Order: sequence, then structure tokens, then C-alpha cells
Amino acid sequence: MSVEQISRSRTELNAPTAGIDWASADHAVAVVDAHGTQSVREMVEHTTAGLRRMTRLLSHAGVDEVAIERGDGPVVDALLEAGFTVFVIAPGQVKNLRHRYGAAGNKDDHFDAYVLADTVRTDRRRLHPLTPDSPATVTLRMTVRARKDLIAARVAMANQLRAQLEHVLPGAIKLFRDIDSAITLAFLTRFPTQARVDWLTQKRLENWLRTQHYPHPARAEQLHAHLAAATRGTVGDQAETRAHVTTALVAGLLALRAQIKALGKQIETQLLAHPDAVVFTSLPKAGVVRAARLLVEIGDCRGRYPTPESLTSLAGATPSTRQSGKVRIVSFRWAVDKELRGAVTDFAGDSHHANAWAADLYRKARARGCDHPHATRILARAWLHVIWRCWQDRLAYDPAQHRALQTVLAAAA
Repeated sequence: MSVEQISRSRTELNAPTAGIDWASADHAVAVVDAHGTQSVREMVEHTTAGLRRMTRLLSHAGVDEVAIERGDGPVVDALLEAGFTVFVIAPGQVKNLRHRYGAAGNKDDHFDAYVLADTVRTDRRRLHPLTPDSPATVTLRMTVRARKDLIAARVAMANQLRAQLEHVLPGAIKLFRDIDSAITLAFLTRFPTQARVDWLTQKRLENWLRTQHYPHPARAEQLHAHLAAATRGTVGDQAETRAHVTTALVAGLLALRAQIKALGKQIETQLLAHPDAVVFTSLPKAGVVRAARLLVEIGDCRGRYPTPESLTSLAGATPSTRQSGKVRIVSFRWAVDKELRGAVTDFAGDSHHANAWAADLYRKARARGCDHPHATRILARAWLHVIWRCWQDRLAYDPAQHRALQTVLAAAA
């Protein structure tokens, strides 16, 4: 090692380190020196001026490396822009690290900031610097996750509507396939009370279905029989009053459907413009939204996952093994990136319907006694090795080059 390298390594080891406990209104900042002594203990506001003060404070303290509990947001953006090396330490890890400094392990913003700062000092070699994704990936991730949140809101509101109809209009439940489908919402808009449903004859229902461009108007007889056989809903003076709740829920679902559709179009536009789109859209049964979700959760920073094992572990596709003496326990992996695991298992769970190799792996896992979630995780682990290779090489998935798939196809021929 040269004199210059020795000098640089000593400087790095002696440099102060910082920790920031992120919050919505203000942030706790701590700086520790090379001996773990806290030299800075401040609170900064979550404002433009506050973030500037934070970066100046760290610069004046001689800090180069900062730990924080989340890897995105204005605080991280400000730190990266100012040239700091950022390490992300998950909240669960911080919770465990508190016990290094006392048995209580109580939550305190200033104390957590100190724990973060001191962890960088003591465990620097175990930490990986945050490497941000490209702006295109960050933007697409925001759109994908916003659509996912709106779908969750739609499901919750649909459940609320179903509970409302159980009292007000039971016949509308299971009249059509989905409670939040366009045809169901149109029906409830036109016939929100039992009295209006009673007005319907088979012929009137058939005519209304035609105005809605329903593909099977001949089902009017079956649908009318369902309405007639169902438990009667609220009638009398309370019917119209309770119908206002139904109308409000229907309006909310219509708005959610419209915004989900609009975000879907935005996802398609942003995905097709992304350099990595070819990798993920080429996967079987990926589609647009599923491909976009895989892309944004894996990201486009190749150095983040230097091996396929690093990707499969973070995605929760590998089991957690604990061993003590002769006791060896293999269990479900909980400490994972849940968004990444959700994206990968969603893809893997459907891929075996369109890929012979995936179908073979899934079938063998089920034959060994694995339930569907376990078999899906096994398949996800196998897919992640394939995806990682395509992603690293920036190449589309080519079934003709997938030797394991070709082996399965040859055996079946």
C-alpha cells in the first residue's frame, strides 16, 4: 500500500460520521467523532432553509458519510446533491441496534440519530452506499406505486359498498361479476333503491342493458330472476336517505377507476420511454403494469445487486437459515424489501401459465408438498437468476437462449 493510500485510509477512519432521524416536520441530526463521542446534536426543520442548514452543519463538522433510515425523499436528495455518501439503515435494524447502548431500547429521535451515526463509524465495511436510480426510474416508481395505492383504496371502498348494499339493496350483490365493475356502478347509479329495482321487468332490464352496451343482454332473464330471489332491501322513508350513501360510494369508485386508468396510461408511456423496458416487457405474462413494477422495484443501478443472490435475498425468494450446534432451522425470510417481493411473486405466480420451464418448476414444487405461496417463491428465485442476467446485460429475455426451457421443451416433445 502506498503512503498516499495509507494516509487516505487513516483520514477516512478518523473522519466524523453523521446520522439523521427522519420525520415529517423536523429531523434530528447527530455527528460523532472517530471515538464515538457526540459532537453535534441538533434539530432541523423540514423546509428548504432547514435542509440547507443541515448540509452546512454537516460540512462544517467535516462529515463525509451520513446514515438515514430511508433511501428517498427531499432529505436524501439534499444530502446527495451536497456530495455526501449516504447509507440507508432500515428502521428494523435501528430498533435492534439500540440495544447496543442500553437495555431499554426506547425510541428517541436524538438517540436514534446518534445510533445511526455511530453505526457508520463502527460498521462502515458492512454498509453499502446508496446509489440513486435514474430520474426516469424514480418517476416511473412514483406512478406505479400511486396506482397500486389507488387500487388498494378501490378495494377498500368496494368492500364498504358491499357492506352498504347488504342492508340497502342485497339484490345488487353478485348481480354482475364484480361489485366495482363499470356495469355494476352504472346499475346502482340508475337503480339505487329497492323501489326502483322493483320497477324493473325483464324487458325493461334487457332494454337498459342494451343502452349500456352490455355484451350479453340475453342474460336479462337470469339477472331479473336473481333480483327477484334476493332478500329485499330498505323500503319506505329511509330508502332514499340511505341511497345517498350508496350514490356517494359509487361516485368515489367511479373516480378511482378513472384515475387508475389514467395512471395506467402514464405508466405505459413512461415504461416505453425507459431504456430498460426491453428487459422486463420481454418476460412471459409481464404485460405493461407488471413489467413496470418489476423494473422500478429492481431499479436501474446495476451495482446495487452485484450477484443474483443479493437480489433474491432482498426479494425474500430465499429462505432464512439459522443454525446452532446440531439444530438447523429453515424458515420464511421476513427482513426483505416487501415492495420488491410483491412485484416478483406477482410475476412468478402467473408466469407458469405461459412458460413450460416455469410450469415444470412449479409443478415439481407442488408435487413435493409445497403450497402455492411456497412454490411461487421457489419459482421466483429461479426467475430472478434469469432476470438478473438479462438486466445486467441489458438484453431482452429470449426463450430460444434459455437452455433450461429448451431442455424442458425437448423432453416434452
